[in-house]
Amino acid sequence: MAQPARSGSVEDFYRGKTVSLLIGYSVGGGYDAYGRLVARHLGKHIPGNPSVVPQNMSGAGSLKAANYLYSVAPKDGSVIGTFSRSQGIAPLLDKAEFDSTKFTWLGSVTDEVSLCVTRHDAPVKSFRELLVTPATFGGEGAGSDPNIFALLYRNVFGAKIKIVTGYPGTNEIQLAAERGEVDGLCGLSSSTLKGRYPHWLNDKKANILVQAGIKKQPELPDVPSASELAREPNQLQILKLLLIGQAMARPFAASPGIPAERRAALIAAFERTTADREFLAEAERLNFEVNPVTAEKLDALLAEAYATPKDVIAKAAKAVSD
Repeated sequence: MAQPARSGSVEDFYRGKTVSLLIGYSVGGGYDAYGRLVARHLGKHIPGNPSVVPQNMSGAGSLKAANYLYSVAPKDGSVIGTFSRSQGIAPLLDKAEFDSTKFTWLGSVTDEVSLCVTRHDAPVKSFRELLVTPATFGGEGAGSDPNIFALLYRNVFGAKIKIVTGYPGTNEIQLAAERGEVDGLCGLSSSTLKGRYPHWLNDKKANILVQAGIKKQPELPDVPSASELAREPNQLQILKLLLIGQAMARPFAASPGIPAERRAALIAAFERTTADREFLAEAERLNFEVNPVTAEKLDALLAEAYATPKDVIAKAAKAVSD
């Protein structure tokens, strides 16, 4: 575990302050829920015990919040944020203009598996059917998980997917699916399905078509993984790059270039938060998965992504473009 910076200057800076925690999505979805959970516990682990206040900044699949944190927010450690795991590789896919290796990564609450789901009475109930029967899926914007995975399955695996984009978050897409505006969505985190929409599982309101992650979910043994669907080297290369985001899952970051002592303090505070008994007890009550990923691991994952051969990056960029 990272050691906290205990210098007087760090405590003096944060004492009596408010730290803003930007959430790149609207209220009610998985990123929002995890962001608010962290906000309730993080402050007591930061020297000086500042208040941590969540602020929703939705737009463009959380790109708005990521851009703000990178370019506009103060570089003093007073603003942190959480946004799409896919924003880490978005610059490689020409979906963002920042350098994601320069964010001050604090860690992730968990790793993740993304699901492609349809409403129980939708015309498509399996991935095999999706290869021959058209279905409409909700999206948020370029570089967001729902768009990236819907485009991946359409452009790389041949799924008959039409995307209706522009929703501010998965909560709105889920509601649109229940109203019959769309048939479902891809890029839905398994933790969100279990924690935010348990009725979709308990009442069998959803068909789970395919899962994408570093490893399969044990409770979904009959749902094919994207890795199993990949038959060609080309498909596997693209998938490997995109799945780096799944390992990042629920990432939290501060702006680039904050003072080193505050950087160390924030990283240590995040690690302590994800090991905090009260935090873990609340996460369990909410049915939220906690499997922390360290800041060091996030930095290593992004270094791996940025080292991907340019021809593979070009293929991946084409695969997730309209």
